Parts: sequence; C-alpha cells; structure tokens
Amino acid sequence: MFNKMTLRDVDVAGKKVLVREDLNVPLKQGEVSDDTRIVAILPTINYLLDHGAGVILISHLGRPGGERNEDLSLRPVADYLAALIDAKVSFASDCIGTEAQKAALALESGQVLVLENTRFHPQEEDNDPEFSRELASLADLFVNDAFGTSHRAHASNVGVANYLTSVAGFLMEKELEYLGNALDNPERPFTAILGGAKVSGKIGVIQNLIGKVDKILIGGGMANTFFASQGIEMGDSLVEKEVLGLARELLEKAGKKLLLPVDLVIGDKFSNDAAKKTIKVGDVPDGWMAMDIGPDTLELFKETISTSKTIVWNGPMGVFEFPGFSKGTFDLARMISESEAMSIIGGGDSAAAVKQAGLDQEITHISTGGGASLQMLEGALLPGLEAIHDQ
Repeated sequence: MFNKMTLRDVDVAGKKVLVREDLNVPLKQGEVSDDTRIVAILPTINYLLDHGAGVILISHLGRPGGERNEDLSLRPVADYLAALIDAKVSFASDCIGTEAQKAALALESGQVLVLENTRFHPQEEDNDPEFSRELASLADLFVNDAFGTSHRAHASNVGVANYLTSVAGFLMEKELEYLGNALDNPERPFTAILGGAKVSGKIGVIQNLIGKVDKILIGGGMANTFFASQGIEMGDSLVEKEVLGLARELLEKAGKKLLLPVDLVIGDKFSNDAAKKTIKVGDVPDGWMAMDIGPDTLELFKETISTSKTIVWNGPMGVFEFPGFSKGTFDLARMISESEAMSIIGGGDSAAAVKQAGLDQEITHISTGGGASLQMLEGALLPGLEAIHDQ
C-alpha cells in the first residue's frame, strides 16, 4: 500500500531538513500537559540528527485564526523537546521572515530549530503559494511526519512540497502502514467498532467499511439514531433526525454485519450525578437519555472481539468523561487489549479513553490523527499524503 518516498530513500547528511510534525499538544498554564505527540516524533527527529541533518520543525498549535496568540506559542513545546533529545534546540518567534531566515542560516548539523506556530499567519490554512515558498526556502528537503494534519491541504504540509523534495517521516509511515494494511489486507475476521455522538460524521466510514469488514459494532450516541430510525422512542437522547432515512438504509445494506447494543445505561440528565438505570433496548422514557452501553451489550460485543484478528476502533461507547457512565467504554478497551487481534485505535476520544484506562501499552497501534484516521477509514484521499513524492 505504501508507495511514497520515506527518509530511507534520501541522503540527509549536511542538509537542512524542514519537518512538518503535529505538535498540537495540550498546554496547561504554559506547559505541556500531554507529551504523546512529542514522544511519537522522536524516531524521525533522532534519525535525522544521527545522520547529520540540521532539523527545522514546523507545526500548528490550536486555532489562533491567523493572528499571533502567545497562549498558543510553540515555545513550551520546544523547551519540552529539548529535555527529551541529546541535541541543541533553539526557537524562532516566527516561521517566516528575517528571524526565521537568520535562525535557519545559523542552524548546524545535529541541531534542532523549532519555528513558531504556522497558524499565526492566515496564509497557512489558505495554502498560499508565497507563504509555502518562504517556508521551503529555509531548507534543502521536506519531511512530512504529520499524519494528524494530512487531511488538510495547508501550506506547511502540501504547499511546501511544490518547492522541495517531499518524503514521509517514520510516524507518517507507521500510521499509513497500520491503517492502510488494516483496510487493504486485513487478517480476518476484521471488526470495526464505531462510537461517538453522531452518525452524520461517520456515514462515509460506515459505507466504506461495509464491504471490507466482517462485523461493525456500533455504540455511543450514534446508536441512538439507528434505533430511532427503526421507530424506537429515545426519550431525551441525542438523535439526528435529519439522517434517520440514511441510517435505515445503512442498516439494510449492512444486514447481519452490523451489531447494535441490546441494552443501554440511561440517565435522567446529562451529568455524572444523574440517576441511572439499565434497560433492554426499547422505548427510552421521556426525561431520560442513553448514556452508555449495558452489560449484555458488552457480552455480545465480546463474542465478536474475542475471535477477531484485526480490530479498528474509533469513538467511545458512551459519555466516558463522566465516571458514572464510563464502564462501557473502558470495559470495551479492556476487551480489545486482552484480545489476540492486531488492534488499531483511530485517535480522538477513543485514544484518550484507552490512555485513561491505562491500556495504551496493550494496544498494537494508537493513531495520532483523529480526523485523518476517519478520512482514511472513509477511503478518502488525504492531501498531505498525496503531496509526498512517489517512490
């Protein structure tokens, strides 16, 4: 599946290498509060340093809307990275212009330069050619290692590839190999597990997966819409009335491949301290809402999970942010971690849930890109991937 150039295909010795990473990490009081994405880039960074390159890192952080916002500066990320690698790490307070050019010119082999948030400039999200050219002028080679932004056509991941040889970093390669192989050549039985609040955001995923998987397990708020499409009253549960017809069509198309919950944990308000009870699937009383899958559903899902050889999971089974309604999501994560299947978590809330449950080391691969993972599961082209040069 992977036919793109990678770091192994180029000589980086003595070159300045522009590396697009996804350093969109959470900050708390000006410090990195979760280093998952920083740790994930270390193989690429260390390879470049070990092979004599000068490394120039670019990334976005948050959504500053094309304006400078010191709360979204990448300086804390640069400081954090400096403690993780055995190399000098410097920081430039802009990603283009005189300061960026001076810093790049002064960069030596075996050193790292982190440039300021690319989204401080509106031209980044516009994929502006001149902005792309300015970024590219800082280096001799471009490495795209940011799978998490590969579903966006921005200057720092797509535009620069028009001016520099573009290759994939090791994190990008790893993401694409796991997700790509799961979709194109899975060991069977192949099970997809989809959750989260809404069906509408995953219609394309379901349509694409129906012809590829052996089973699709549905949980979370999106199950409500499937139930409502069958005439089941869902009380105060989240239901997307505008896609009820499409939900019915998906159920008919998927047939026995698609499994819905058989029982639900419901609450009388959207709160951790809501009164709760477990009911068989059927009409949800007025004033109550579905908040989690129940124990019978977990047993039903376990039958499929325990015999699966490949599992892809995207989206929680309920409102796992509330401890009182987290059991379905956490128990599912435990089942997946204990299975013998190759397990891939498609980023986002499901990745957060696996980490909260302390099971992240028991999963084969946890993606760093929620939106990109979803688009890949849909079978859609990823602009950032397409821009990487073919082998």
